[in-house]
Amino acid sequence: MTESSFIEHKSFARVGLLGNPSDVYFGRTISFSLGNFWAVVRLEPSKDLIIQPHPTNDLVQFDSLDHLVGRLENEGYYGGVRLLMAICKVFYRYCKENKIELNGGNFTLSYDTNIPRQTGLSGSSAIVCAALNCFLDFYNVRHNIEVEIRPNLILSAERELGIVAGLQDRVAQVYGGLVYMDFDKESMDKLGHGKYTPMEIGLLPPLYLIYAENPSDSGKVHSTVRQRWLNGDEFIISSMTEVADIALEGRTALLEKEYTKFAELMNRNFDIRRRMFGDDALGSMNLEMVEVARRVGAASKFTGSGGAVIAYCPDGPSQVKLLEDACQKAGFIIQPATVVPSFLKDVDLNSICPPVPSN
Repeated sequence: MTESSFIEHKSFARVGLLGNPSDVYFGRTISFSLGNFWAVVRLEPSKDLIIQPHPTNDLVQFDSLDHLVGRLENEGYYGGVRLLMAICKVFYRYCKENKIELNGGNFTLSYDTNIPRQTGLSGSSAIVCAALNCFLDFYNVRHNIEVEIRPNLILSAERELGIVAGLQDRVAQVYGGLVYMDFDKESMDKLGHGKYTPMEIGLLPPLYLIYAENPSDSGKVHSTVRQRWLNGDEFIISSMTEVADIALEGRTALLEKEYTKFAELMNRNFDIRRRMFGDDALGSMNLEMVEVARRVGAASKFTGSGGAVIAYCPDGPSQVKLLEDACQKAGFIIQPATVVPSFLKDVDLNSICPPVPSN
């Protein structure tokens, strides 16, 4: 690599379609990589190792104290620099522990993102995933780090910063496309990761993304449920099992193109989540996004922990128009969800998910 060359990688937002949040509880999920939003990381060889702050997301210069406080209240304390530094540490440590040589010199990292903040669309992990891909190419070690391990590295970087999350989002962003994931305890204990099965994106019906411009923080909803699960709460444990089974049923429904069943599973997934977490934890705005869709007969659920909703209109274009009008009236943004194809060019999707035989 010459001094003037650079590496750039894009990583997309993700939608937890079915089964979330059971990925943190040895469950199953179906997720897809969302093409509507993304993060980009650029790596350029340089004399010193430099992490460049983003001019907006890592703002450190303000017009006044009022400006600074207002910014913190709306955007929080953290931008992307800490994420890039964390993945640098995790990547270096992993390579050192696994005797992977890193020959390439120093670099300058910069990033940009259009993923809306606090929408549960995995904006943080997208930045980390894009940076990891830059490292894999810069050091020419992509063949040394198995694809199943890469989501673990991304999650480890975020956990360095105290971010509470599971593997689901990172798997979707590493693999791309539509992925069925099984996080059964035996695999997690033995392999350190779940079993990930790419699915054909053409199995999905048209889906719609709904989100608010100023959502509530999506990072607070796991707290009490996680502790109750660890304490052996029978209601939480049985509910998480039920949510995990929804992903299993959903995979069959998609393979067989039973979209009425698929809609029922979307709604049931959210209803169980609501019972576990409670309305106060989920937030009134998040609940209203779900209800706006349901009032016109659409199926709807969170894309993640809150802040955005994925909806399906089983009755077609007329129902979509009703949903668009309802979202506009409620002050929510709605747009068709774009699914990014799988990044794994060597995967034969037909061998993994055989086409459903025609009648």
